[in-house]
Amino acid sequence: MIEILFVLGVPLAGAALLAALGHRGIAPAVNVAVSLATFLAAAALTTRVVTEGPLLVLDRQFFVDPFNVFLVALTAFVGFTTAIFSRPYMRIEEEHKRLSAPRLRLYHSMFQLFNFTMLLALLTNNMGILWVAMEAATLTTVLLVSLYRTPASLEAAWKYFILCGVGIAQALFGTILLYFAAEKLLGAGGGALLWTELNAVKAQLEPTVLSLAFVFLLVGYGTKVGLVPLHNWLPDAHAEGPTPVSAVLSGLLLNVALYAVIRSKVLVDGAVQTSFAKELMMGFGLLSVVVAAFLLSRQKDIKRLFAYSSIEHMGIITFAFGMGGPIANFAGLLHMTVHSLTKSAIFFTVGHATQKTGTQAMDDIRGLIKISPLVGWGLAIGSLAILGMPPFGVFASEFLILTTAMKEQPWAAPFLLGALGLAFAAVFSKVQPMVFGETTAKRLPVRPAMVPVFVHLALVLMLGLWIPPFLAAWYREAARLIG
Repeated sequence: MIEILFVLGVPLAGAALLAALGHRGIAPAVNVAVSLATFLAAAALTTRVVTEGPLLVLDRQFFVDPFNVFLVALTAFVGFTTAIFSRPYMRIEEEHKRLSAPRLRLYHSMFQLFNFTMLLALLTNNMGILWVAMEAATLTTVLLVSLYRTPASLEAAWKYFILCGVGIAQALFGTILLYFAAEKLLGAGGGALLWTELNAVKAQLEPTVLSLAFVFLLVGYGTKVGLVPLHNWLPDAHAEGPTPVSAVLSGLLLNVALYAVIRSKVLVDGAVQTSFAKELMMGFGLLSVVVAAFLLSRQKDIKRLFAYSSIEHMGIITFAFGMGGPIANFAGLLHMTVHSLTKSAIFFTVGHATQKTGTQAMDDIRGLIKISPLVGWGLAIGSLAILGMPPFGVFASEFLILTTAMKEQPWAAPFLLGALGLAFAAVFSKVQPMVFGETTAKRLPVRPAMVPVFVHLALVLMLGLWIPPFLAAWYREAARLIG
């Protein structure tokens, strides 16, 4: 229990502390220290769950099993590395007069509060509190996306707030329907919303009500996942917010929203005993992959380019979990990991590149390999990794998903292959001149903070070549728990 309290308490206390100190010079270091403490607490919780099994604590309000503790560890790790990256990045933004001291205080405090809401959503056993945490994540993200207070950033934040607000309202209605179905079996108390209690009686829940609930839950939480056609907020939020916010949006928030969908799918599968939820998830996932692949070629802003790439990859993961089964679930969990690590690393390099060149327009960014070799190589390697080039981990997970689709859903395999080919051509054709093109700019003397980038990419490379036995066993157990 103490580990859960630390995982949740440290970022919450850090948010309060940084609300008071966030405008001072020590704030970036405090932000890193709080994120490190959260990661250490998550590592301790992970160790306990792996060695002792699932935990159900604090009057059954918090539940931790190998599935969600894996996401807790990933969230805390990427949050920590993003805090390290944001330390020099936000200092340069302040020097360029893009941010004032009060806005830096808002950024640091909201960054920690955002981490807290995501971890709360992952750890809670109560489907109602899960909804509250997702709504709180929406509100904190709105403040982060609008940080620059430009017309474009305010428009992006407003669009994010409206679309995700409507989506989360659908999720609330789905949660109410879930309670309505469970109340007859579990009584009118709070136990009717506890996921462990619902999971124990899922075979007795009313199938029609559960089917309807899942439609609303998928649409609601799917809006935050960025599934097509509910994706319109995502490219704008990525393009107009600070780059560290883009990194945690793509690398963390989308995973947490998909986690809520998967937990709901487990209940519906047990109640309905048909492929209803499976087909819905595969349909939305495949549509997202195909539409995002076509839209990639039309992008001129580098952050919007990789935002659409996130939509594509979340579609792949949704399709994998829709198929279900041990291999597809294993591949979906692996893809969640490598996408989070790779995409956050890419946004780190994109942040440095846009700061050095003063623009996000890809046509105006050329010859990064000459201007700043570390940034150029980081963007090149990260792009190859996210496009599924072997031997990176994205290739391994996509290969597993594709081969499973060829066996179990052969109708979908051509669409997946075609979309992946289009995405490869679109991204590679745009990134190649940015990295290796001709430029008249001089090499910049300032060395960028690239340690988080290459740490992430090294982990993705390792997962493509060799998955440690304890991690493979962890993935297999998590895949078994979600069907």
